[in-house]
Amino acid sequence: MPAPSISIIQQNLNQGGNSDVERRPLFIGLNQENANDAATVTDAGAVHTIGKTTDLDAILGAADSNLKTQIEAARANVGSTWTAYVVPLYSALGTGDIGVPFSDWDVALELALGQPNNIKPELVALTDEVGTDDLEDMQLAADNAAATWAKLITIHAPVAGNDGSQTWADYITATKAINAGVLFDRVHLVPQLHTTNLGAVIGRLTTETASIADSPMRVKTGVVLGLQDAPLDADGVALELDHIKELSEARFSVPYWYPDLTGMYWCDHMSLDDLTGDYSVYENRRVVDYTARRIRPLMVGDVANRALNRSASSTAYHVQKYSQPIKDAAKGKVIGGEPVAGLVQPPVDGDVVITWDSSTEVVLAFTVAPKDSPKKLTGYITLDLNRVEA
Repeated sequence: MPAPSISIIQQNLNQGGNSDVERRPLFIGLNQENANDAATVTDAGAVHTIGKTTDLDAILGAADSNLKTQIEAARANVGSTWTAYVVPLYSALGTGDIGVPFSDWDVALELALGQPNNIKPELVALTDEVGTDDLEDMQLAADNAAATWAKLITIHAPVAGNDGSQTWADYITATKAINAGVLFDRVHLVPQLHTTNLGAVIGRLTTETASIADSPMRVKTGVVLGLQDAPLDADGVALELDHIKELSEARFSVPYWYPDLTGMYWCDHMSLDDLTGDYSVYENRRVVDYTARRIRPLMVGDVANRALNRSASSTAYHVQKYSQPIKDAAKGKVIGGEPVAGLVQPPVDGDVVITWDSSTEVVLAFTVAPKDSPKKLTGYITLDLNRVEA
């Protein structure tokens, strides 16, 4: 070489962090009461970003609507750094609007997830009541979000509460019929027993004071706020814990209370997975989705990367590399002297397995183990009548 040459090539090792998705809900629902408000647009969809103190009247209109009511119930249960999205729907055009009313939740979801909005919510809250015929569409929408935009979401929707026209027995029978015999593991149903149950549980699931690995059953999260008056049935009978338990066992997400404690709490946030399924409770789905969101970029970065190969050294390196998101998720911390558990258990040998089907096709298998969560506690107390005090 007749002359020296010095080159510096900057490599991109994809070491940046992931943008936060967890705890960000997207609310979609009718806001027809505000169709004539100048702040709304009824013939074209609009995606709004909101926080704990956002003036909803300014972006959704001043009139009361169920959409706003559910958002307010959610905000009653979150902290100051909470962020959410909202797409209002309209069943009819406002005065002076031209076109077709923006009325379909599935179209709104595609508007929000696709370009140019490209928002990344963890969960979608449909604020209008749904029935049996809507459930498959909800599951398909969640599946489509993963297939089209690589966005892992779950969809949460209310079913009707008891308006006082039915006995509890009749109401529970009718409600249980909504999800009877169906299996949709990314769909969650919330009976509007107190009118604002959907909003309240969405807030509880997205509050910064709880981990995504926590069930909304967790008492240390605090009492549930924002619920309206407790209902009475056609015979004037109040909602009882036996009714709550029956609905929970039928895969509905419902509140709970303890006779010796003040305030309202919650049960598990059930999905429409089978009760024996891995994702029947929402926290299991959340930690797996959390991990998957952090593994996918690593896999994308390894497309046609010959450093990933069948040699022993490469396999050992990449097992460690792909274990890192699980290790990160497993990290706990101590706050005020009290330990706070990580999202999952630390990975062990065999939790990441790399298998080659051919020289160009590789299969990566991951195992994520949730931490213990005590939901049924039994205490035994015995009496020692023979002890002699020292």
